[in-house]
Amino acid sequence: MISLQCAVLTISNSRTAANDTSGDYLVDQLQRAGHICVERGVSKANVYELRKIVSQWIADPAIQVIITNGGTGFNPDKNTIAALEPLFDTTIVGFGEVFRQLSFQEIGSAAIQSEAIAGLANKTVIFCVPGSTNACRLAWARLIRDQLNSQHKPCNFADHCVTKS
Repeated sequence: MISLQCAVLTISNSRTAANDTSGDYLVDQLQRAGHICVERGVSKANVYELRKIVSQWIADPAIQVIITNGGTGFNPDKNTIAALEPLFDTTIVGFGEVFRQLSFQEIGSAAIQSEAIAGLANKTVIFCVPGSTNACRLAWARLIRDQLNSQHKPCNFADHCVTKS
């Protein structure tokens, strides 16, 4: 298995590094899967601050995967998609579709309020998931973990980001 270098960004106007349970969960799961979290942050839901942070990570050859959590639901702080989707070279449309389908099985019709999305930019795979720890668990266990596993067949995203330079 290929070990990928990852970054985790929590997007919230209320969480801090001290109470970021979703970010803690994602970092823990990345490490358990054999990946390395090389950057981690918590940012307010400001479109331009989000673009600044994620653009720097996309440009950094040491970061192959970015997972953001938060700012994807219908509320005044929903800025993640507006901030990050323009940075994608390619949108991974199926990620959001499948996430909402899986979420619907757990939380019912509230799943339609999630704008979870993923994309590729500069050979960096980027996953944007809701901020609740339960949503992060769902995204990780049912989608992200396998897609970062270079041995997962018939395909995975690990192969798309290992040649980043």
